[in-house]
Amino acid sequence: MDHQPKFFENLSGTGKAIGVLTSGGDAQGMNAAVRAVVRMGIYVKAKVYFVYEGYQGMVDGGDNIVEVSWESVSSILQVGGTVIGSARCKSFRTREGRLQAAYNLVQRGITNLCVIGGDGSLTGANLFREEWSGLLEELAQKGKIDEEAVKKYAYLNIVGMVGSIDNDFCGTDMTIGTDSALHRIIEVVDAIMTTAQSHQRTFVLEVMGRHCGYLALVSALACGADWVFIPEYPPEEGWEDSMCVKLSENRARKKRLNIIIVAEGAIDCHNKPITSEKVKDLVVQRLGFDTRVTILGHVQRGGTPSAFDRILASRMGVEAVLALLEGTPDTPACVVSLSGNQAVRLPLMECVQMTQEVQKAMDEGRFVEAVRLRGRSFENNLNTYKLLSQKKPDAELPKTNFNVAVLNVGAPAAGMNAAVRAAVRVGITEGHKMFAVIDGFEGFSRGKIKEISWGDVGGWTGQGGSILGTKRTLPAKYLEKIADQMRTNNINALMVIGGFETCDRIKQSASGTKRRVFIIETMGGYCGYLANMGALAAGADAAYIFEEQFDIRELQANVEHLTEKMKTSIQRGLVLRNENCNENYTTDFIYQLYSEEGKGVFDCRKNVLGHMQQGGAPSPFDRNFGTKISAKAMQWISKKLKETYRKGKVFANTDDSVCLLGMRRRNLVFQPVAELKNETDFVHRIPMEQWWLKLRPLMKILAKYKTSYDVSDSGQLEHVAMHSPKEAETGAI
Repeated sequence: MDHQPKFFENLSGTGKAIGVLTSGGDAQGMNAAVRAVVRMGIYVKAKVYFVYEGYQGMVDGGDNIVEVSWESVSSILQVGGTVIGSARCKSFRTREGRLQAAYNLVQRGITNLCVIGGDGSLTGANLFREEWSGLLEELAQKGKIDEEAVKKYAYLNIVGMVGSIDNDFCGTDMTIGTDSALHRIIEVVDAIMTTAQSHQRTFVLEVMGRHCGYLALVSALACGADWVFIPEYPPEEGWEDSMCVKLSENRARKKRLNIIIVAEGAIDCHNKPITSEKVKDLVVQRLGFDTRVTILGHVQRGGTPSAFDRILASRMGVEAVLALLEGTPDTPACVVSLSGNQAVRLPLMECVQMTQEVQKAMDEGRFVEAVRLRGRSFENNLNTYKLLSQKKPDAELPKTNFNVAVLNVGAPAAGMNAAVRAAVRVGITEGHKMFAVIDGFEGFSRGKIKEISWGDVGGWTGQGGSILGTKRTLPAKYLEKIADQMRTNNINALMVIGGFETCDRIKQSASGTKRRVFIIETMGGYCGYLANMGALAAGADAAYIFEEQFDIRELQANVEHLTEKMKTSIQRGLVLRNENCNENYTTDFIYQLYSEEGKGVFDCRKNVLGHMQQGGAPSPFDRNFGTKISAKAMQWISKKLKETYRKGKVFANTDDSVCLLGMRRRNLVFQPVAELKNETDFVHRIPMEQWWLKLRPLMKILAKYKTSYDVSDSGQLEHVAMHSPKEAETGAI
């Protein structure tokens, strides 16, 4: 692969036409993908067409296939579902239907198709591509097109993006819509949890997933459910007894709420269905508990897409256009996927085949194989769930005689409590005595430390803020007192959850009123991640960040850009500013500049988001990421304690005894803090290299600025090891 930076100025779409369609079940984020395909296509000077109502619209032709402009996709980023419609199409399954579809495309010169849908939709697209030359020959024989058209439109390029809330497609860590569906499920669970203050109840929640247990498994992890049923991992024989014993023990420990999550396709080890009603009847008959069933159904498909889904779909849409531009007659149909935080292209049919292999393994009762085929991320979720949900009897636990303390430091961040819960429970499972430190380093120095048990952290996963308490105080002035406390309590290892500046979420509505520009200030210290990614997710016109210096000329250019835009049908503007991006160009200054320059064309509003961003319940991603990395960190601590134990003491004096656990590209990596010193800008409390800066041009392109974008990571079809397609411990849960 050529590693010279290539910029897509070299990838011209002149003379090419791209059709975009959504097919199969709708999923939140599909509109963001459609928008990205349209705007990227127009950016590279291709013609772009909407194909309304999926394959049905392609077969029917006429007004269903329409050329679109830049403005056609304004204000759709935050809309759920799909604005171009989706329909099941029987006629496309026939050769006659596909012949008509080919004719309709050739009439408009469309030889590039971007299909957003599930594996059935993508398989149909691949068949269409394979038949294309034969279909054109047949149309020529029937006199519908001439030989010139057969030569000119000789081959069809297909690129797929997977839109499916079930996350049931092998080859990508996350499908478009999955994260938003998880948000809906968690909102329901959080609402149910509030009723637990009033009543002792058991709730059985049925979530989507006819063939894939991803939503059930991850939502069980994210809410600390007591039991989960999924198709890939049926419970063992006698599960009825085991589940009822666990629920009884919970009630005995004064736990007011039991939650059981059932995937709609859940089965037992004999491939017989386990329904939510069956589970409810079992609990009522055996235990007499007040038990309610909630079937979420299409609620999971509804609502606005999450920030993650908007960014994922936007990145995939841009990558899909690049893949179409680089396509040749020999390029197999590909699917744009997410691997770690990288956008990659994979052979479509290999991914479809792998997806079908999972179902085959389940049908044949090879459940261990089915879990493995789902990929490493799914497997890790399952292992973490098993580790945290079932407390072994004390007699079965190993006894290590190690004392491990957990503390929160820095600003509070949603997800901290999930991390503490995982640390405590994994620590107890490993045989350690676990201690909680109250109020960070300051509390530590004052001896605010106590032993914490398995039951003490029940229900912590969904809580916002930090239950242990946290202060921004740095440890330097307390070091001696902290050392005394570590000696007094015989602490052998310390797990610290916090960071330079930690911040949970930014949610911006991108639908302002007419002719109005919103200036929004985000948190993040000197780190522009929130402003940049928030801008990409909200379809902003500009984002000012510390990492990319700007001057008055750029501010002026942005104002002129917005003024021009307001003269079109798009009459809303959004500008984000990271709080510390520039000491002189303040939020007030930018607001006043835009207000003055926009007089007579648009008016301005400003909003400083402040600590609202740290508040609220943690998102599904934060709950799970906190849970998984904390469990992994505690296992690492156990391993290190055993390695460094000599004659009754722990000798932890090497660089790798103080590590930071974080995600790097596709993996979770333990990095010695001593090594990280060289990669850190301590003055501004940020890394010297920010991976997300590579995504910055995407925001500018999608807001109609001319810019350069290094596509050296693109342009090659990646033949990855298909035996383990969901490789990453991903930012996508």
